[in-house]
Amino acid sequence: MAENIVMKSVVSVTEMAAMVGLSRARFYQLVKRGTFPAADLDAVSNRPCYGEEKQRLILEARRRNRGVDGVPLLFYARRRDCGRVKVPTRPAKPKGNRNQYAELLGLLQQVKITTTAAQVEAVVNELYPQGIDGIDPGKVIEAIIDRLSGLNPTDKVG
Repeated sequence: MAENIVMKSVVSVTEMAAMVGLSRARFYQLVKRGTFPAADLDAVSNRPCYGEEKQRLILEARRRNRGVDGVPLLFYARRRDCGRVKVPTRPAKPKGNRNQYAELLGLLQQVKITTTAAQVEAVVNELYPQGIDGIDPGKVIEAIIDRLSGLNPTDKVG
């Protein structure tokens, strides 16, 4: 708990709970037990509030770990991650760079073969598992055309 807490003339229950580092629910539990004094009611709004004297009493009780009723009490540090579920983060899966086959797609379109980058990628990965670096693009195109024509025969003679 910080020693340099600035007291106001009147604070709400929520502010008082924050000043002693407790949740509002836990603060109300301790008020019910008699560890902290009960709040006064504001004359105008009828809201519970704490004046300067009760603020001093509560802050001193918290500092000494002894309630205003004289009973010793242990306070635990407030958890910073309350209510949050930690989701393990996985490294982003590298997406296949479809642009690496843009040149091949362009060459295939020049010879009037329509295909998708995914189809070209699948055929290249199947035929050239080590990659196509250093291989003549003409040979790669020829292999792709052979494989695609075998997958999608257009002239079925029955």
